[in-house]
Amino acid sequence: MSTAEVSAGNVATVAKGTARTGEKPAPAAVEPSADIIGDMFRGEDKREKFIPVTRQALMERLARQQYWPGNEAQHVRRFFRYLDYWRKQTYSARLLELEQTYEPFSPDSDLLITRKFGTRERDDMQKRLVAQCEQLLVQANYTRIDPANVELIMTKDSHYGLDLHVDFTAFDELAVYFRGATMRKEHRRNIKKLYLWKEEFDVPIFQRLCILFKMKPEEQQVRDLMAKQKCSEEQAAKIVKRLRNSLPPQVKPDYVYLKLFKNMPRSDIEMVFPNTKVKFRMFDKLKLSATAGSGLGMGIFGTAGKIAVATNPLALAGAVVGLGGIAARQAVNFMNQKTKYMVTMAQNLYFHAMADNRGVMTVLADRAAEEDVKEEILLYSVLAKQTVNRSTLAEVDKSIEQYLLNTFGLNLNFDVEDALQRLMQDGIVTELADGTLKTLPPAAAAVHIDVLWDKYLDELPDMTTTEGVEFELEPDTTA
Repeated sequence: MSTAEVSAGNVATVAKGTARTGEKPAPAAVEPSADIIGDMFRGEDKREKFIPVTRQALMERLARQQYWPGNEAQHVRRFFRYLDYWRKQTYSARLLELEQTYEPFSPDSDLLITRKFGTRERDDMQKRLVAQCEQLLVQANYTRIDPANVELIMTKDSHYGLDLHVDFTAFDELAVYFRGATMRKEHRRNIKKLYLWKEEFDVPIFQRLCILFKMKPEEQQVRDLMAKQKCSEEQAAKIVKRLRNSLPPQVKPDYVYLKLFKNMPRSDIEMVFPNTKVKFRMFDKLKLSATAGSGLGMGIFGTAGKIAVATNPLALAGAVVGLGGIAARQAVNFMNQKTKYMVTMAQNLYFHAMADNRGVMTVLADRAAEEDVKEEILLYSVLAKQTVNRSTLAEVDKSIEQYLLNTFGLNLNFDVEDALQRLMQDGIVTELADGTLKTLPPAAAAVHIDVLWDKYLDELPDMTTTEGVEFELEPDTTA
């Protein structure tokens, strides 16, 4: 039997052991919704890397006594716990660095500005910030939607009955990531059933949706519009000013915004952007046209008749005022319908919002650490039992995916290379010259993590000195 077959057999033994313990059989495999991501990932593996199982559940199953010889199970639990805390610490350090980079771009900061950054330095910090955020999203097993493909997921049919539009040319930076593309069952009344019975239907959703954006400076937007529409600077400036007036006043081009949403219907993804325009649906256009047309038509007809026979100036003025009242009422109906649209969007967006800006970073760092730990303990549970060569990693990858399918009903794309890289970086696994992967046994692995902690604490930088750092205090303008 080959090494890969033995390794696959080990994970399969865990899966079979789960059935022997009397647990319920695994549910049906969870497939990603082809309606959501099919157009974006044609020819690629559509399975997500996100493992929707808690790390505690995995630790409990993978560290059971029957899967490890002698008393190793207790050492495995200890190592898993140490690894969990160690991975959280590494992401805490990354989060501190990310928050420092983000401070000049944060719209929520209440701290005193003690340093000014030049244009080039600020541009470099912006690029570093975006790269760090995207790296964090990838580690949290989010899937990136290429900006060129963002419009593919935009639809005309809104789950909440809205017609939305977004101008993507207004963004200087834009990153859209999702995790958990699936379907949600809902019910609605159908006109075919005379609205007497409800029917069940599927709503494509993103269980998690994260966007990062920064608006273009007004000058840049004017230049881009001039080049695109071949218009004068004055005309472009007027168009840009009109577009800017539709934005919330707190959205400024100096800031980088991060937004995290939950259970967002694909058909309403447009509502998460700051420059969303709400358009009237065809049904509402016809309804308003019918009511406004009939109301104004009858008003004009009646007013014309009164004017034709009117001899009293007061009666003539009253007829004109009445016509104006009819027109004003139709205008109010138009504004009321638009307000109803905005209220519907605001109410539903309220229940989808999860976190903003620095809060998004904190959530992502926590989720990235958890995803890393889950991947690492799954891979370690194979490597610690048998000798594996790098050439057989693909089979180990498949065996872990099969374990997740058999145990939890999850059809996922396990990232074995990423997990192996982290274990090797921390010294838990080393690669020999012939490609053999040598893994520390559980007790030694726990001690090794303990040593890493001591080394990390001993090498912490001294924060009491500011040598080599220049600060510029803002002038006091409160006097």
